[in-house]
Amino acid sequence: MPWYAVRPRDPADPRWPLPGTAEIVLKADDADQARDKFEAAYPSAPFGSPAVPVPGAGPASFQGDAEALVVAETGEPPADRA
Repeated sequence: MPWYAVRPRDPADPRWPLPGTAEIVLKADDADQARDKFEAAYPSAPFGSPAVPVPGAGPASFQGDAEALVVAETGEPPADRA
C-alpha cells in the first residue's frame, strides 16, 4: 500500500488542522482514499483529532472542497525517534 502526502493548496488556509505542519502523510490504496481518510480524521472546526474527532462537518471543513487539498504519492515517512 503506498503512502500519500496531503497538504492544503494554499499554505495559509485557516482550515488546515495542524498549524506548523506542512503536510500529513498516510497510507492508502489511492489518492481518493487518502483524501477520505484525512477528511474523516479532521472533520470540522475546531478540527479535533483522530483520537477525539469533532462530530459533524462544520463550515471550516475540507469536505466537499476537493480543490483545496493536494494529495500526492510519497515515500514512507521516517520513524519518529525520541
